[in-house]
Amino acid sequence: MTSSISAWIWSERFWLPENVTWADLEHPPPGVDYPRVGQILYALPLAVGILFVRLLFERLVAKPCAHILHIQAGVSRQAQSNAVLERVYVSRTCPDVKQLEGLSKQLDWDVRKIQRWFRLRRNQDKPSTLKKFCESMWRLTFYLGIFIYAIRHLWVSPWMWDTRQCWYNYPFQSLSPGQYNYYVAELAFYWSLMFSQFTDIKRKDFVIMLVHHLATITLITFSYANNMLRAGTLVMCVHDASDIFLEAAKLANYAKYQRICDALFVVFSISFFFTRLVIFPFWIVYSVLFESWEIIGPYQTWWILNGLLLTLQVLHIIWFYLIARIAIKAIFKGKVSKDDRSDIESSSEEEIDANSHTPKAKDSSHNGRLKSNGGTHDH
Repeated sequence: MTSSISAWIWSERFWLPENVTWADLEHPPPGVDYPRVGQILYALPLAVGILFVRLLFERLVAKPCAHILHIQAGVSRQAQSNAVLERVYVSRTCPDVKQLEGLSKQLDWDVRKIQRWFRLRRNQDKPSTLKKFCESMWRLTFYLGIFIYAIRHLWVSPWMWDTRQCWYNYPFQSLSPGQYNYYVAELAFYWSLMFSQFTDIKRKDFVIMLVHHLATITLITFSYANNMLRAGTLVMCVHDASDIFLEAAKLANYAKYQRICDALFVVFSISFFFTRLVIFPFWIVYSVLFESWEIIGPYQTWWILNGLLLTLQVLHIIWFYLIARIAIKAIFKGKVSKDDRSDIESSSEEEIDANSHTPKAKDSSHNGRLKSNGGTHDH
């Protein structure tokens, strides 16, 4: 039974092109190494190690940098202890008008007092600017480091300049130490993001990010097991490039260097457009879809890998729509505005505005900024 399941999972017709068997890959020529699935499992313990390194980095490097820039954790006002409201808060952090009126009668509080309680209670759970600064500084350090490593490796690789080289003599392509290190580091990082996503700053696109991480992990694993390393390194490098500017813009934002933040965010938007909406679809996806079809022909895993690449492209389009809205405001209004998908919590004036419509409330709601949110985030 076990052997039949294993044979089904590792079916040659699923994983490999026609006329290629696992036996063909078992014994590479002397001095040549082909990827083996077991090698990629080292990414899981490495992901735990990355989480540990991140904790040390945030404490020993990021926090001192934040203090130099006068970024403090801050202490939010505590909501008055109330068991009834706490039970409601657990199930719904923003009760509707009907619930507010019911609570008002039950507690003999006016609606505005209850609204204020929920605002204060949400603010208690909101991450501090210091925490967000440390998270962004860690991501910036990783993206910058791994991007430099990738460029050093790819710059001398023929498939960076001619994508058809990704498919010649496939799948009998040697695994280099640089490719292996790059793959394991990226996969471990994305696994660490999967683990930490449930404890990191919560954002509105939590589900989209979860799908993104799962698609990326599956894509990296499948492409390694399938020896599509050449195309895989190009995909990962393109994805890391624009994230560097995003995290830098967020750091400038938290440090209240608004002009630098605006400039970096516009650079990020431009780089995101060219890497994710031009280079990725018209250079890499085109190669995986059409050039590989011409040179090696399609097979079962080929369809899955292309489906995952197209899934990523759909996410890129969604994100660019959100990014473009913020970038346009930055250009024409002179300040990066509220991020539609980040860890935004309504200000007190925004909540009161729903009922009081005072001039102050309207002004504060209209001018809500990215002061304490995390900015558009993507990997």
